[in-house]
Amino acid sequence: MEGGTLYIIATPIGNLEDISYRAVRILGEVDCIAAEDTRRTRILLNHYHIKNRLTSYFEHNEKIKTGAIIEMLKAGKQVALVSEAGTPAISDPGYRVLAEAVRQDLRVVPVPGACAAVTALSVSGLPVHRFAFEGFLPPKKGKRKTFLTRLAGEERTLIFYESPYRILNTLEDMLAVFGDRYAVLAREITKLHEEIIRGRLTEINERLNPGKIKGEITLLVAGCRAKPRD
Repeated sequence: MEGGTLYIIATPIGNLEDISYRAVRILGEVDCIAAEDTRRTRILLNHYHIKNRLTSYFEHNEKIKTGAIIEMLKAGKQVALVSEAGTPAISDPGYRVLAEAVRQDLRVVPVPGACAAVTALSVSGLPVHRFAFEGFLPPKKGKRKTFLTRLAGEERTLIFYESPYRILNTLEDMLAVFGDRYAVLAREITKLHEEIIRGRLTEINERLNPGKIKGEITLLVAGCRAKPRD
């Protein structure tokens, strides 16, 4: 590899086998791997017998580390960017350095792979031809309901990420704003305790045990029905 390149590499969201041969090769070849969680990334690297330099790149040091990574790229170094799991910059750190590399006309190469939103959508049974990914909702109830209200008329399938600590409150707010729409909750996708719950918002809420909700959650909600044509 010649010339500085920033590789945006998708990593497994659970099952360590969900990574491409290309991604494994590049992770072993680059000069440095910028990782959201170096401990998690080290587990992945060890699994594939990869020994390489790691540097942390997460929400609270993005601003400082972006400059250092850009300088590495300008010096002709190869840098791989990985998030804790899934595709970098998709509700994960990475956008700042990606945008700066593009702004400075540096080479950026995608290495595709797992993404929780698309993975959950593919098995949801909801319409997949048009969808809107909204990421994480605001944590505070008032702002969350305001955000949801803006989406009430959206006809596309809606995809959200949510914390296990807020999911019950989110379901309650969605029921109040959207009505009892059909939805799909995907939890711990590709992991040992993978769970996919399909049904109305009320049905999903009833099936969740408040004291035993664990793992990352992807929530998909049916879009608003289109108004009949005149």
